[in-house]
Amino acid sequence: MADPFQDAPEIPVLLLGDPGVDHITHVSSSRLTLGLHPNTPTRTPLPTLRDLDQPFPFHIRLYNRPYRFEFSDTASPTNYTLLRPALIILCYSIAIPSSLANIQKYWKEVVERHFNYDESLPVILLGLGRDVRQKEDYGGRVKRLADEGEGEETGLVGRGFVYPQEGLRVAQEMRCDVYCECSALTGEVS
Repeated sequence: MADPFQDAPEIPVLLLGDPGVDHITHVSSSRLTLGLHPNTPTRTPLPTLRDLDQPFPFHIRLYNRPYRFEFSDTASPTNYTLLRPALIILCYSIAIPSSLANIQKYWKEVVERHFNYDESLPVILLGLGRDVRQKEDYGGRVKRLADEGEGEETGLVGRGFVYPQEGLRVAQEMRCDVYCECSALTGEVS
């Protein structure tokens, strides 16, 4: 039987964002959670994705048509400014507010200078680590994980995460086409 994705259209996608935001962890977990209920955590270990293997292929069906998404990020062996993506995803960590600020200060300029000459390229702002908000209580304190001891809490210096309305505001200011958040841990997307 022929592979339905053999002749599928290829969609190059470029993930941009600060180092340490784990853009590619999201891609690898998406491969494993496809078809699961959004809040069902996967127990399967994430596959190892090496920078030299970029672009990372991801097969998906939309409207009963096969597509092959090819994800590359800033660690690509090819200089990422030489790539010609059909879609750019600007990634920031919900747990690191400075990564959202860097999207506005640095990565927006990279997109405008190297990719979006006529403003026709779709751009998505994606908040990673959505599950981190579940660890904070209403007093602005982070709850420790169960294995770290019952009842112990640690105070935050400043704020510990980005709220959804802040991410949406930044996406609107930057005129992004879509804003969404996800969790590689739980598979949750909103």
